[in-house]
Amino acid sequence: MKPLPELMSYLEGLPEPHILFDTHYRILAANAAYRHQFSPDNSVVGRTCFDVSHRFNVPCDQAGESCPLLKARESGQRERVLHLHHTPKGEQYVNIELAPLLDGNGEQAFFIEKMEALRIAQGSSVSHALLGRSPSFQHMLALIARVAPSLATVLLLGESGTGKELAARALHEASPRAGRALVAVDCASLPENLFESELFGHERGAFTSANSARGGLVEAASGGTLFLDEVGDIPLTMQVKLLRLLETGTYRRVGSTEQRHADIRVVSATHRNLDRMVAEGRFREDLYYRLSTFPIHLPALRERQNDIALLATALLKRVAPLRQIHLSNAALHLLQQQNYPGNVRELRNLIERTSLLCDGDTIEAPHVQQALASGRNPAQQQHTPYSSAPVFSKTDEIPSQTGTLKTYQHQTLKQLIERHQGSRAELAQQLGISERSLYRKIKTLLNN
Repeated sequence: MKPLPELMSYLEGLPEPHILFDTHYRILAANAAYRHQFSPDNSVVGRTCFDVSHRFNVPCDQAGESCPLLKARESGQRERVLHLHHTPKGEQYVNIELAPLLDGNGEQAFFIEKMEALRIAQGSSVSHALLGRSPSFQHMLALIARVAPSLATVLLLGESGTGKELAARALHEASPRAGRALVAVDCASLPENLFESELFGHERGAFTSANSARGGLVEAASGGTLFLDEVGDIPLTMQVKLLRLLETGTYRRVGSTEQRHADIRVVSATHRNLDRMVAEGRFREDLYYRLSTFPIHLPALRERQNDIALLATALLKRVAPLRQIHLSNAALHLLQQQNYPGNVRELRNLIERTSLLCDGDTIEAPHVQQALASGRNPAQQQHTPYSSAPVFSKTDEIPSQTGTLKTYQHQTLKQLIERHQGSRAELAQQLGISERSLYRKIKTLLNN
């Protein structure tokens, strides 16, 4: 059966990339937007969609991928999936929306597929994009792509170093608010007595040092996205005011009675176990439900081990942009054997340290071994593998850890602080964690 000329004309006039194919996966037409973005030579007509997109010789579902055509056949409805496609610009993640078209007998005769390349992620090395190919990464990315166009509040859950701020930026850039500001609030570093003023602003004379009126971060994010990083560290006294902001969309500057309207989309993130904090009375349950309309788990690096080689290559280009340097297979293999409790942040530190130890144009396994050794706690170097040194872990809030392990971690950190003669920045680098994570650990240590 051939499609009607009217259908072909309609397809050609659509502004987004579209293709039309039959029940045998054969592409019958590709509109101008598709040809411009994905096939400048118009070489796709007559080929199967799985051959064009994936270089497969069988349909996607037979090659381990989710097939939107199969899903549409089963449901009889429009279906959406996220796929990693071959394009003239290399491998790109593409949002696919497929709709079945029925004939006069109500049977599925054709399928129209709309494609939208995601600017926020890539399947190969591209600077400052979310990078990955593993199933856990693709699942996370599909959730980001699905919720980004909405106004729903999103809660990013994951260990420190998994890229929560990068995911928040991806949510913002894929949303209708991408043209306005993304404002990040570091909840872990704001003192309690300044939290309200920083968030909501203050009027002149509201407190001793308030010599002039000043807008807060909520106002700075107007029309855009407010990213609350480490939301688990928000003081209880501020949680009720944040809840009011989320429920009513209004707030007051410190020292003012005037209600202001906040035109913001809220994305929050935490490495803490908020369920346990709610049970312990350290986090408001109503605020938790407001923040977690759409929770997304960011996988730890050990959950996406197949991405380590891709990430290492991309990170090497970022930390040594002026050098023509690459990683040998042996070096990559050694990097893939590590556990990375500090996740991608720790991998980045290790890659930078390794590049500084290499004088040539190829990083070999001994360079990686030297970098691993220089990052260990010398007192534990002969007894504790790099991948399991407890002081490096940033998962204090994970329920599976016992009190004994936490005590051991605190004692080890205390000993390191007492022995360390340099700055906290140097100590954080030695441990392979950020200064913010080190600050949190020291704060916890002092409160115990």
